[in-house]
Amino acid sequence: MNHRTRTVSRRTVTKGAATTSLAVLLGAAAATTRAQAATQVGPRTLDVSVSSAALGRSAPVRLILPSSFDTQPRRTYPVLYLLHGAHDNYTSWTRETDIEAFTAGRDLIVAMPDAGPTGIPTVWRSGADYETFQLKEVPALLARDYRASGVRAVAGVSTGGYGAMAHAARHPGMFTAAASYSGVLDTTAAGVPPVFDAIVARENLAFLSVWGNPVLDFLTWQNFNPRARATGLRGTSLYVSSGSGVFGGTGDLFAEALESALWPSAHSFTDALARLRIPVTTHFYTGGEHSWAYWKKEFTASWPLLAAALGLPK
Repeated sequence: MNHRTRTVSRRTVTKGAATTSLAVLLGAAAATTRAQAATQVGPRTLDVSVSSAALGRSAPVRLILPSSFDTQPRRTYPVLYLLHGAHDNYTSWTRETDIEAFTAGRDLIVAMPDAGPTGIPTVWRSGADYETFQLKEVPALLARDYRASGVRAVAGVSTGGYGAMAHAARHPGMFTAAASYSGVLDTTAAGVPPVFDAIVARENLAFLSVWGNPVLDFLTWQNFNPRARATGLRGTSLYVSSGSGVFGGTGDLFAEALESALWPSAHSFTDALARLRIPVTTHFYTGGEHSWAYWKKEFTASWPLLAAALGLPK
């Protein structure tokens, strides 16, 4: 049964502006982060290669600039970060959605940073630090070279949905809003660690290379778990959507089964928010599958919440 629970309170744009401590962090990152090259891929869209100390290599971020960027050279803009899912890359949002056309005439920057082949934007045990790349190095670059303001919202699909909620929970105040579409929101829920193992194995990466063993390294898993860090989301506008999966999608049994496997994780997360009395807008729907056919609709449904948090008209 479909239902939507409207958010009771939303953080204002002023309250969501970056704190002094975050500004210091971003300033430090700016000193070491440099854009190596920018390639124009559309009238307002460009790919920027970022030399990342956190990753030990260059990594890309795709940007969509506002239509007024060139005509209003002194204006700063809020940023919407869109995170990709597993076995995909930073081009997915422009490939699978109409985000370029959707944002035409809207005064914001859209940033789509790389999260590696697994799309898990975290501090990996194996050494890759996608959290620092996405939350310090990319924002520092945007503030320095693209007139980004301190107002930010984040949204993601699948493992990118995990990233949206984990980033916002682990760094309170950095984002005014966070949205997850079929995200992995309780990393220690039954059946979820094997999902992570399968994602890592499919990319031929080392076993347990994300956060180690979910039992022996339980505290590390909890440290990066959106449900366990849910208190950090107080005051952030939240949107969570997920389908029950099996039977009701387009007939792709794997995509339906995967959506079904993540259903308990999403509910565990929103139940934790309820216990903490943290408002969240939810859309839990019957059936569905783990695919863009559903995520595109959910992004559109969440846009009024994201827009309000960014200080933009709906």
